[in-house]
Amino acid sequence: MCSFTVESQVHSWKNRKLVGVHFMRRAQKGFSLIELLIVVAIILIIAAIAIPNLLRARIQANEASAAASLHALNTAEISYSSAFPAIGFSSNLANLGDGGTSPCLGSPTASCYIDPNLASGTKSGYLFTYAQDATSTPSLHYTVNVDPVSRGISGQRSFFSSDANVTRYNASAAASSSDAPLQ
Repeated sequence: MCSFTVESQVHSWKNRKLVGVHFMRRAQKGFSLIELLIVVAIILIIAAIAIPNLLRARIQANEASAAASLHALNTAEISYSSAFPAIGFSSNLANLGDGGTSPCLGSPTASCYIDPNLASGTKSGYLFTYAQDATSTPSLHYTVNVDPVSRGISGQRSFFSSDANVTRYNASAAASSSDAPLQ
């Protein structure tokens, strides 16, 4: 009988040990705080690398849009002076737009050559400043300066063009007729 008692006590002790081991090894139901912090740190490192590249890409896109819009303005001015030879070049950017009418009829004050955003003087983070040379009738000359609204954020370079139809740029200040032509 004595052996039976010892065996039953040993058996009972083994069961408790197994139950205790099973109790301590519960299945995990989520991530630990360390694992989550590591994932967040990796995401922040990737963002720190990617965000400056995205900003540079946006600046380059804005600059490309400004140069293309300047080309469109030059083309619109040539068309305007051909359509209205008694006036010559337009007196302002709004005259090259649609004048807020739809459909656009094509008059000297609303010639429908450029889109309303460009006719307003601001497009893609750039400010378009147009000046007509009104010393003669018809007007024979004009200049357009295109500068970033916020240099270094919306764009870096400034652009200049005139009735000579050559686009010039300056990387650090407002562009003028003496700056290098855009290639």
